[in-house]
Amino acid sequence: MPTKISTADARKQFADLINKVAYAKDPVILTRRGKPLAALVSMEDLKLLEDLKERLDIEDAWKAREEPGEHIPWEKLREELDL
Repeated sequence: MPTKISTADARKQFADLINKVAYAKDPVILTRRGKPLAALVSMEDLKLLEDLKERLDIEDAWKAREEPGEHIPWEKLREELDL
């Protein structure tokens, strides 16, 4: 179970929290007024989250490709999105 700590207390213990996350791989949930606000996670956990998000984006793209309707060429889409 991740540690929960208020943002005010986290400011006071920041160095210790960083070590806990980085070396013990124990995520920390930052709270404000008792409600979860953000989290500190290790770089390994962040990489896993990013990889999962990318995998889900790819799955969604494949599903969208199978949907009926007009297919828009990449060049046209890139131009429309100003990429």
